[in-house]
Amino acid sequence: MKFFNKYFLPGLVFQSVVIGGGYATGRELVEFFLPAGPVGGLLGMLVAAIIWSITMALCFEVARISKSYDYRRFFKQLLGPGWVLFEIAFFALIILILSVIGSASGNLVAEQLGVSQLWGIVGLMLAIGLLVFHGSAIIEKFLAGWSFVLYLGYFVFVIWCFCEFGEKIVSNFQNQQMNDSNTGWLLGGVRYAGYNLATIPAVLFCIRHINTRKEAITAGILAGPLAMIPAVLFFVVMIGFYPGIGEQPVPIHFILTQLDAVIFPIIFQIILFGTFIETGTAMIHSINERVAHFLQEKNRIYPDWIRSATAVGILIIAIFLASNIGLIGLIAAGYGTLTWVFIALIIVPLITVGLWKIIKLDKAS
Repeated sequence: MKFFNKYFLPGLVFQSVVIGGGYATGRELVEFFLPAGPVGGLLGMLVAAIIWSITMALCFEVARISKSYDYRRFFKQLLGPGWVLFEIAFFALIILILSVIGSASGNLVAEQLGVSQLWGIVGLMLAIGLLVFHGSAIIEKFLAGWSFVLYLGYFVFVIWCFCEFGEKIVSNFQNQQMNDSNTGWLLGGVRYAGYNLATIPAVLFCIRHINTRKEAITAGILAGPLAMIPAVLFFVVMIGFYPGIGEQPVPIHFILTQLDAVIFPIIFQIILFGTFIETGTAMIHSINERVAHFLQEKNRIYPDWIRSATAVGILIIAIFLASNIGLIGLIAAGYGTLTWVFIALIIVPLITVGLWKIIKLDKAS
């Protein structure tokens, strides 16, 4: 278990946050990768995964040597007084991501059960509130356990889709190769990697399991592929419906309706609902941990019931935004705007200040 917590848990928590925030629905993949075409989209995903691995390796090592397990302490190490800028941008991202998963949860429950979207939203709130009430240990177990359920679900989904639409998928890849129009993949990969790295605060709480540089670097390198593999599998399936899939507000719903099955689409969408819970829980837990550590420094206690109340309050704000803007508008406008902010506040400082701190520690040792 210790081996798993050191090397795989951080990457699986990162994956849990990334997937529910957008690519579980397929909409993120449409916005960032589909414009580059089938092959170009895969190249963009490779770029994003490499950036994630390098950046997360540096991040985990800086967190380990500075014992920064909440984002306030971590970004004080990295940005100095400028850490406040990250907090402002991060809170904006949390509202954006929770808006996306709130909207997607409501749509999913409404389409499957024929009830009001409110039921899906309320269910999401209750699940997240319950998890954050019980704290880090339960959250770690849920995020890691549901990640394995997710991988199994995606494996079955991809195999089934290849059996049904394999010829279309292969044909569309071949046609795109012949057309040679795979452009924009590098920028798409950089942009996608940039804003998703803003979810680093949601991963920091589990870095406490890491004790050595080898463990930190290895866990960071593994985080990239662990988070991207389900996206690659999903993207390959989407190519079977290229380019029309780009017009679908929620591509995963469209593809599931094309399968000649009754039970599996229901099971798979339950799995997707679990990913929304994962993402919301990890993001809100990062805020709770930031507040808890701050109060701990003041010799004060952060009650568990306030953790749950914080979750519900933030979700209500996010859902209000989602109902007024919509899923496509949130992803297309919000994520694009924040991407460059987080590249400036995370990637650039990590490869400069972060690397310098690591080297400085080596010399001091």
